[in-house]
Amino acid sequence: MRSAQRPRSAGTTHASRSARSAGFVALGLATALGLAACSSGASGGASSSDESGGEAAALDAVSLIAPADPGGGWDQTARAMSATLTGEELVSSAPVENIGGAGGTVGLAALANEKDPATLMVTGLVMVGAVETNASAVRIEDVTPIAKLTEEPLVVVVPAASPYESVEDLVAAIVEEGAAISVTGGSAGGADHILAGMLLAEAGVDADDVPTTLNYIPNSGGGEAVTMLLGGTVQAGISGVGEFAEQVEAGELRALAVSSPEPSAVLPEVPTLVDEGYDVTLTNWRGLLAPPGLDDAEVEALTALVTEMHDSGSWTDTLAEKGWADAFLTGAEFEDFLSGDIAQVTDTLQTIGLVAK
Repeated sequence: MRSAQRPRSAGTTHASRSARSAGFVALGLATALGLAACSSGASGGASSSDESGGEAAALDAVSLIAPADPGGGWDQTARAMSATLTGEELVSSAPVENIGGAGGTVGLAALANEKDPATLMVTGLVMVGAVETNASAVRIEDVTPIAKLTEEPLVVVVPAASPYESVEDLVAAIVEEGAAISVTGGSAGGADHILAGMLLAEAGVDADDVPTTLNYIPNSGGGEAVTMLLGGTVQAGISGVGEFAEQVEAGELRALAVSSPEPSAVLPEVPTLVDEGYDVTLTNWRGLLAPPGLDDAEVEALTALVTEMHDSGSWTDTLAEKGWADAFLTGAEFEDFLSGDIAQVTDTLQTIGLVAK
């Protein structure tokens, strides 16, 4: 039995979305007479047994929330999911809605007020950090965890014409020149920001001095970061490898290092931070949350759908195309991971001076 979910009133209320083509199908249970449980007629739907011996009926449709503007990793994940779910005929429709702002916490507040249980929102390390740095009224613990999907390394890049040829060059310039060197990345307190802070801490900058030494300029999506870098507005950028790979391969950006323990499959020629002499590793995970207050049958139906998506050939192809590592977890395993990640990120943010102790 999963732990009870504790709804909390959200500071931001999202307007009700247009009516969906199909509601959440109730869990079919075997009756005392031994009749078989009924399932939905949705093509390709998943079903799985619950604790009572019945079967979770398939979902006909699901709505997806990308809690960021188009172009970034959350948006890419939501749209890849939509394509797989409909392409594999697991649901009849899976529309994506972008609700950006404040590192995903605006979307999180919308999810906390969502009444349709057939709703999934992309989440990840960025949101965990943003909840802390924004002192969000709604926390991830207030909604329903469904699954961890992927992990992706981050990459540190500079414009192709930049004088910085290595991470050491860039970090030395930041330490020496401070605010004169600007670094763009995702939302404040997110994975990109955390990595920048970790690099300065590794270079010997005191935690209390990191916020004033680092001129970090958050952006709302991968497209905005590319525009800033190519336009010379900022000197460096940090994001998931998938968001900068096209510009790196085209020679418009220079990749200095990736944050994974091993080189990235997407940018295999780029060294790791460890290779460059920095004992720093960080991978950005992405997963799925659902509205608060769901019962076990509703959670199981969503979990069954996501599991069937994960097991499909088209999702495997998507992982390879995007360079996302498969990190699939559901149920208690995902809940345990999420609790540990929240604690670790909070501690890291405090250690590098981005959140007060």
